[in-house]
This record gives sequence, C-alpha cells and structure tokens, in this order.
Amino acid sequence: MTRVAQAEETRAGDRTAGDEARAGEAAEAAYPGAPDGFQRLWTPHRQVYIDSHHNAAGPPQCPFCAAPGLGPDDSLVAWRGVLVYAVLNLYPYNSGHLLVCPYRHVADYTCLTEPETAELAAATQQAMRVLRQVFEPAGFNLGLNQGAVAGAGVAAHLHQHIVPRWAGDSNFFPIIAQTRALPQLLGQTRDRLAAAWAALAGEAEGGSR
Repeated sequence: MTRVAQAEETRAGDRTAGDEARAGEAAEAAYPGAPDGFQRLWTPHRQVYIDSHHNAAGPPQCPFCAAPGLGPDDSLVAWRGVLVYAVLNLYPYNSGHLLVCPYRHVADYTCLTEPETAELAAATQQAMRVLRQVFEPAGFNLGLNQGAVAGAGVAAHLHQHIVPRWAGDSNFFPIIAQTRALPQLLGQTRDRLAAAWAALAGEAEGGSR
C-alpha cells in the first residue's frame, strides 16, 4: 500500500470514529441526566434477589422467615435446629459465610428467649467447628449488627454472622475493584457444610451413648 493510500485510509478511519463519537453524543443528549464522572456497573441479578423477597399481593417478605420454607434446590440452609437455623449468606464476605438466625421474627438480641439465646450460642460454636473442618480458616469474625444504622441489611430479623477468615483475604480485589473472588458455588458450599454438620452431630450423639 502506498503512503497516499495509507493516509487516505487513516483519514477515513478518523472520519468514521468522529461520526461514531458524534452519534454517541447525540444519543446521550436525547436522555435526561448529566455526566458525573462515575462509571456504572449494572448488576440486574441483585434485583432478582430483591424481588424474590416481595409477595405479589402484599408487603415485602422477610428473607430469614422465608429461607427455612424453601425447597432443597433453592435453599441455602446448612443446618436446622429446634429454635434457630444456619444459612449461607447470599452475598458472602468470604466462602462459608454463615448466618445463624432464630425462626421467630425478632429484631433485637434482648428479645430472644433464654432457650433461643442458648441455642443460637451453641449453633455459633458448632458453625465454627464445621467451618474449621471444611475450610480450615485461620480465624473468624463473629457479629450481630443491631439496626440499620449499625449495618444490618435485614434489621427486622436478627442474624448472627460467622465469617471465616484467611491471611490475605482482604487483598486489592475487594478494595480496588469492589469485587470478591469466591472459589465455590453457594450450593456446593451448602452441601459440604450440611454434610459436615450432620457428621459432627452424629459423632456427638455416638460419644454421648
């Protein structure tokens, strides 16, 4: 290709790029709003989660009240007790992030009955044993966020967080990219934790005989 032809091709490319840019600007001008310097990451899958907690004919449904009643294919419940149960967090901080919740719809820790308090504490201990057996974490974060101002995502239904931790899990990925890398699907994690929980319960029953 001659230099003249190359120059013509470059100019044609510049014209095409310019036309596309002007077309884009014209399209943006047709919609309300002003540029603010922020990029948008569209996450429509989260709306599915939000919509799933609303009854078509009524007020929003509490996810912690609904979770125990879901079928085995949809449930993330890893263990069911008499007064409380353990379920995986749908948006975990780390793999194996469990929530221990009372079945009863209660918001405040001081509103738990003594049997509920005792079973929630025992379930938290067992959750730590199960997670150690399955994932071998180096440590844990345990916590109750009481009220929306304290960070509770579902403030109306008390839930205890059990978050396994490893050295280096707070790396640049969640800090810079606002993204968490999880090596296993939630359903697979649920199956492993449920199996380990049942096995530990069986060992405890055998040892008490």
